[in-house]
Amino acid sequence: MQYYINGKFLSSSKANIPFNDSGFLYGDGLFETMRFDDKNIFSYEKHIKRLFQGLSIINLEISETKESLLNLLNKVIHINNLESGIIRLMITRGDSNKTSPVFNMPCIYISIKPFYAIPGKPVKVVYLDETNYPIIRFTPAIKSMNYIGNMLSKRDCEKQGGYEPVFYNKDKIITECAIRNIFFIKNKVLYTPTLELGILSGVMREAVLNIADSLDIAIKETYIHYNDINTMDEAFISSTGIGLLACYWDVWKSKYHYTNLIKKELFKRIKNS
Repeated sequence: MQYYINGKFLSSSKANIPFNDSGFLYGDGLFETMRFDDKNIFSYEKHIKRLFQGLSIINLEISETKESLLNLLNKVIHINNLESGIIRLMITRGDSNKTSPVFNMPCIYISIKPFYAIPGKPVKVVYLDETNYPIIRFTPAIKSMNYIGNMLSKRDCEKQGGYEPVFYNKDKIITECAIRNIFFIKNKVLYTPTLELGILSGVMREAVLNIADSLDIAIKETYIHYNDINTMDEAFISSTGIGLLACYWDVWKSKYHYTNLIKKELFKRIKNS
C-alpha cells in the first residue's frame, strides 16, 4: 500500500513519522476513518464536517480545505488502485519540540487498506463498566487519537469471547462501544444512547437513524439502563468499517427482523452513494 505522509506518497513499509510528532508522543490529534466503495468515499461531507469541528475544539488550524483534503484522499485511493476499502485521515499538532521553528505546524497522514473480513452472523458483545478504563470524552465529542481505554476494553472483551465491548457508565446507563455505536429495538422503536452522554455521533449512526425514520420505525435517542437490555427485541452495532452487524450477548437472542431491514437499506445506500 502507498500512504500519504505529510506531503509525500510512500510505501507503507517506509511510511515513518517523526519521533517528536505530537500525535505519537501525546495522542494530540484527530482522525477520521472512512469507507469507500467503487472508489467513492461514503458520506465524506459528514466525516469532514466532524473533523473540522474537532480541530476547532482543540484549537488546531490547518491550511488545507475540505476540497484539498478530498483530493488527497482520492489520490491515495487511485494510486493504490483499490475499488473498496478503508481509508484513514490523521491530523496531528506536529513537532512537539517548542524550540523548533515548525512547532504547532500540523502534520497530515493518510493510510489505506482493503476491507477486513466482516462476520456474516450476529456477533457477541460484552458489557463492561467504563469507569474501569481511562475513557476520554469531550463535549461536544471529538474523534481523538487517544484510544487507550477503548483498546484495553477490546482486549478484555476478546478474552471473554466477544467481538465488541459495550460500555455502561457509573449510573449503569449504556453509552457506546469501544469503536462503534449500539442500537436496540423494542416494539418497533429504535433506541440508541443520547449524545448528551458525551458519546461520538458516528457517521453510520446518523445513516441508521435516517433509514429507521424512512422505514417508519420510531426513534428514541435516550438513556438506556443496563438492567433493561434483556427486555429488548433486537440489537445491533454500527461503524464505518462494518456498516451494521446484528449482535447478541449471553442469555439473550433475537430474530433481528427490523435489524435486517435496516441493514439491507443501509448497504443499498452505500452502494448507490
